[in-house]
Amino acid sequence: MAKPHKLKARLPHGLADRGPAEIAATRTMVETIRTTFERFGFEPVETPAIEYTDALGKFLPDLDRPNEGVFSFKDDDEQWLSLRYDLTAPLARYVAQNYQFLALPYRSYRFGWVFRNEKPGPGRFRQFMQFDADTVGAATMAADAEMCMLASDTIEALGIPRGDYVVKVSNRKVLDGILEAIELGGDANAGRRLTVLRAIDKLDRLGLDGVRDLLGPGRKDESGDVTKGAGLDEKACDTVLGFLRVETHNVPQMLDQMEALVSGSNAGLDGVNELRSIGELVSAAGYDDGRIRIDPSVVRGLEYYTGPVYEVELTFEIKDEKGRPMRFGSVGGGGRYDGLVSRFRGEPVPATGFSIGVSRLQAALTALGKISSKPDAGPVVVTVFDRDRVADYQRMVSQLRGAGIRAELYLGNPKNFGNQLKYADKRGSPCAVIQGGDEKMRGEVQIKDLILGAEIAGLSKERDDYLKKQAEAQFAVAEDKLVDAVRQVLARHGLS
Repeated sequence: MAKPHKLKARLPHGLADRGPAEIAATRTMVETIRTTFERFGFEPVETPAIEYTDALGKFLPDLDRPNEGVFSFKDDDEQWLSLRYDLTAPLARYVAQNYQFLALPYRSYRFGWVFRNEKPGPGRFRQFMQFDADTVGAATMAADAEMCMLASDTIEALGIPRGDYVVKVSNRKVLDGILEAIELGGDANAGRRLTVLRAIDKLDRLGLDGVRDLLGPGRKDESGDVTKGAGLDEKACDTVLGFLRVETHNVPQMLDQMEALVSGSNAGLDGVNELRSIGELVSAAGYDDGRIRIDPSVVRGLEYYTGPVYEVELTFEIKDEKGRPMRFGSVGGGGRYDGLVSRFRGEPVPATGFSIGVSRLQAALTALGKISSKPDAGPVVVTVFDRDRVADYQRMVSQLRGAGIRAELYLGNPKNFGNQLKYADKRGSPCAVIQGGDEKMRGEVQIKDLILGAEIAGLSKERDDYLKKQAEAQFAVAEDKLVDAVRQVLARHGLS
């Protein structure tokens, strides 16, 4: 007879499974971010992971890929739906749909998974988590300055000290002025403008030479893949790269240089003035000590940005698995997107926002030792010594749970008692509860401290503290003292 077909277990390319330690770390991070965002006056809102494709818009960088960077499908009404690629486009739809009910300016935050149909790579997944804050209905640069301050406070609340990060600020209008200077203005040049923006956005990864290649004919990466360039001539490339070489240590001098570069562009001059305003606001709030700085290299890859753009960069170095120095680079960013809500309403609606890449930032915090890579302690395991008394053991579990203690009943084959303790060890249980027939007759239970037991396993049996710890590692208590005894063990290990 033919063998039945066995389905192969496989994970889709560009996705990742997550275990208890990583999930616990994410939960801790998200709570810290939420607390910081709420301190700035933002309130929560949730939008679904699926939106109508036209509502999301076509703003993603990877235009050469199927579905233009999004995962899409048709519903029963033959309308195209897509998984959200960020949290900003769904917010724009939500605000437009509920505009008359919202207190404007509308300040909200949200977090969740987003999905991108793009080429995966090291640390680059097709599903990742973001945490966003947005202010809709405020045209003042104070809203943008506040986003930069929020980014700074959040990074520090997560344990990254000053000097190990920087919030960089630039303005799309300034770059628009540069592009006008090289005759890339107007709708006819929209595609090439976007290619230039995305080339500049790769400056921190590719350097000036790599950006020049992308501004010109194109670039071949280490894998042999070729990225088509913007096709600029040498003079135009020099103009763009000259903008990126602007002095960044002296802010007034830098802004004067920018102003000279865009002197023939009204949009460009507006952008310089907006940067001056943000700089003044940041200085007045005391954030001009290196935490927030103006940097022309920031452009952001999404097309919908219309003014100030900002990016959080981690500046410290760590060693990779081969001992080579590496940086995590950007872990968040955002900017002003005054046209996104307007698409739905047909009237100007100013908006600005900031997004944290939770998944990438979590990897950085783990590398810094700010987040434990170990899972939380497992549940207390109540073992089954006598299979005819499962109801008794289940009653013990209920008592522990009722007292707010994480606990479970061993549900495997109770025949081999040693396997039950091995199971508890694998679960990371702090202790196990044991009651055989003799203990039952005496009205007692045995508490086995598994953490202490692991510690004394490596001690010499001749040491004085061995016998003392051995007595503490397993002891008997009256049945009605079960909860108190377990709490004692948990407190001993800082788990109460």
